[in-house]
Amino acid sequence: MRYADPSANRDLLGNRTLLFIFICAFALVTLLQQILYSRSYIKRYFEFYKGPLEFNSTRCLELRQEILDVKVLSMVKQSELFDRWKRLQICNWAMDTSEANLFKSTLSKCCNAPGFLFTTQKNTPVETNLRYEVVSSGFFHINQEIFQMFPKEMPYYRSQFKKCAVVGNGGILKNSGCGKEINSADFVFRCNLPPISGEYATDVGEKTDVVTVNPSIIIDRFHKLEKWRRPFFRVLQMYKNASVLLPAFYTIRNTLVSFRVKYLLDDFGSPQQVYFFHPLYLLSVSRYWLNLGVRAKRISSGLILVTAALELCEEIFLEKPVLIWSVFGLGTMP
Repeated sequence: MRYADPSANRDLLGNRTLLFIFICAFALVTLLQQILYSRSYIKRYFEFYKGPLEFNSTRCLELRQEILDVKVLSMVKQSELFDRWKRLQICNWAMDTSEANLFKSTLSKCCNAPGFLFTTQKNTPVETNLRYEVVSSGFFHINQEIFQMFPKEMPYYRSQFKKCAVVGNGGILKNSGCGKEINSADFVFRCNLPPISGEYATDVGEKTDVVTVNPSIIIDRFHKLEKWRRPFFRVLQMYKNASVLLPAFYTIRNTLVSFRVKYLLDDFGSPQQVYFFHPLYLLSVSRYWLNLGVRAKRISSGLILVTAALELCEEIFLEKPVLIWSVFGLGTMP
């Protein structure tokens, strides 16, 4: 005959009790860590879930400071930087007119897109020895034939367009449904031949007024246009009558390839205009952003176009938040 153990069905500091204690302790430690991490953690928690915040609220100031704390862009993962910009979208967008005008005035003095964005007959007379952006490449002599390739003067002037869109080719707009909004812009810049037809149109739109082409694309994908001229022409036709913009005077390597784009469109009777970045403008923009802490061997085509658009347009729609709107007091995109 066996005796029943009266404690057999009890959990006196057994597994379940210990598990419960462990969970409570873990929760308490986690809460303490969050409180110690920031004295205003609870305040920030409730502030975050109220919906869009005022631009100069505590949380928005903290988010902008997180971006300002990045001193060297190359030391931060691009995905992490984009994540910080996305978090900034909880802040209401508000145009600070005085700051925006001051910012544009500064750009006008340093860079002057309405005068020097493109190489023109006005800013680059015949017989000019045009210095390449990369100084080690030396100079390019502008003879009469090359001079005739340039427009007489800049086709765009300051604050000409009410709303502009700057769209890249990084794929961040996939499944965004932003195509309609982009198409509604008065002027659309696109970077480096991004796809816009078929399934992409819903997300990125189709309207294009200026599309940039990096000569490396022509060299790698189209064999310097020595043979594959028609395939390249077909690609450009996707953008209809959009002007084509190239950095012909960045280095010697870019020059002949960029000129071939002009010759190709003329040969095929295309109405599309071909423009070349003025190297002085590219150099001025690089120095401008370098002084503001952008540490990059060469700034991207996207940032160059955004910088130009800030002078040529009153408002800008961007495919992703950028430093200039989120940090320098101009507001964040809605």
